[in-house]
Order: sequence, then C-alpha cells, then structure tokens
Amino acid sequence: MQASFIIPLFNNLALTRACVASLQATLPASLTHEIILVDDGSTDATRAWLSTLAPPFRVVLNDRNLGYAGANNRAITHARGDVLALLNNDLVLLPRWLEPMLGAYRSLADRAGLIGNIQLDARTGAIDHTGIIINQQVKPVHDRALPARRSRFFSTVRPVPALTGACVLVERALWQQLGGFDERYVNGGEDVDLCFRARALGRTNAVALTSVVRHHISASVGRKLRDEENSYRLARRWQQELVTDPGALREWCRECSEKILREPRYEDRSLALRSFLYLQGLTRTPPPEALAALTAALAQEFAHWEKMFPSVPSP
Repeated sequence: MQASFIIPLFNNLALTRACVASLQATLPASLTHEIILVDDGSTDATRAWLSTLAPPFRVVLNDRNLGYAGANNRAITHARGDVLALLNNDLVLLPRWLEPMLGAYRSLADRAGLIGNIQLDARTGAIDHTGIIINQQVKPVHDRALPARRSRFFSTVRPVPALTGACVLVERALWQQLGGFDERYVNGGEDVDLCFRARALGRTNAVALTSVVRHHISASVGRKLRDEENSYRLARRWQQELVTDPGALREWCRECSEKILREPRYEDRSLALRSFLYLQGLTRTPPPEALAALTAALAQEFAHWEKMFPSVPSP
C-alpha cells in the first residue's frame, strides 16, 4: 500500500513547518508514501521554503487561490497513493496517530467511507472533535464527547455521520468515485458534503478512537467568512438526511423525556413512552413529534438563509 499525504498551504509558514516535521517524525518507517504540498497563493516565505524540498515531497503551485476544496482537488490529481490522507497545515501530529486510522480503514474494508480521529485544541488541550453530529437545530457540529471508557474497550472504531476534513483518510478509488470536493463550498461544508455522499453509497464514516492529533483551530485568516452560505447550500442538498438523522432524533427524544420527568403531565405520558422506546432501540420509528420538531427547526433556518442569500443557485 502507498499513502499520499495532501497538505494545502496558504501562508502560516511556521505552522506548516511544524506540521511537516511532526508528520515525518510519526510516519511508520515501512510505509511507502509521498507528501504533496499544494500552495494556494501564499504571500509569505512559503514558496521559497517549498523550493528547498526534495522527495518524498512533491509541490503543486496554484496560480491563484482556489480555496480548500479546489486546492485539495488539484493536488489529488497528482497523487499516486492507494490511500489519501488529507491534512491541514496547522496540525501537530502525535506518535501513532496514523496506525489506528489505517486499522479502522482495513477493518471496515469495502464499507469504509472517510476515517477521522480525535482532535485536541493545540492551545488548550481540550477535545475539539470526536466526529461531526447533527444537533437539534439540524446543523452539523463537532461532537466533543468521547464514548464511555467501557465502550472504547470493546470497539475503537466509532461510526459517525461526518468528519472534519482537517485530518481524514479516504481510499483514492472512493475519492474518484465521489468526484472529490464540491468546489461550490468555500472553505467550509465540503467535508461534510463529501461524507454524506460517501454514506449515500452505503459507506461507513468513522472515527478511530485511539488516534489523537493536535489542531491549531481555524488558523487561516478568513476561514469562517462563508459559514452561513455553506450551511445553506449543505442543508438544501441534504435536507431529508438532516431531519431524519438518528442522532438528532435521539437527542430530541432524550431531552423530551428528561423534561417530562421534571414536569410530568398526563398528556405527555404517551410521548414519553414512545421516546423511551426509540432511545432504547426497541422501535425503529421515532415519535412523529420529533420529526416535526426537526423539520420546523430547519424551516426556521431556511427562512433566515433565504433572506441572506436570495441569489444562491441550487446545489
């Protein structure tokens, strides 16, 4: 097996050099690999530094800034590896971060979608990412909770709806089948969209729970400028998947049950029972009230977005 490590760059040379050093220090000695650095129009000393590199580095220089999706898409056209590892240039890679991700990829075999890991805030050490889940506002958000220690003992691979693209593995054949990132997303949302497309093919996106890295979160200038527009595009494309997400439905049922326990009323007993049965996996059908609540939450977001972006084209 050959691995291609893809790192898009835009300024922040100090972070890039630290990331690359940590990558080289943590790769298994027996791994056949290449490191593709794609510069997306840096204006600092990044390109001068790139000119000093030799194999296993390969350098791609963009004439203009293509953004995260475009830079990755272009770099991957040069990749030779069977497995692609997409990395942000503001990561600090820790010992044995890669082996559990490769293990998860192999264990899922032909069901493997995208494989991510646990990410810590490089500044504070706090957990920033254990996967991406859908919340009750029907928005993808970082999960920052670990499964119970007992659960992690029995399984080190956790299926999730989606993952951040900051540190993720994907089979090159699957990447090509999916067509790469959708470049209509601008520095946000393209990773979740890719995960959803993999899941639509029957693949399982998962977190390798024993792989840990540190991440200087949102170090790139302007990283969050298009978040609302990206969210709007994602929701229009995946509306049905968002409102029927099992995790969001379970969270609604959990909060509903807790509220009823605190403030019991006779007319709530049926809903409490149906919520409990769904939470325990004793029924596959969530209460209609849960679906109605998530649908209403997304409709409220759409009303907000449509005022903000009346001319955004269809996904």
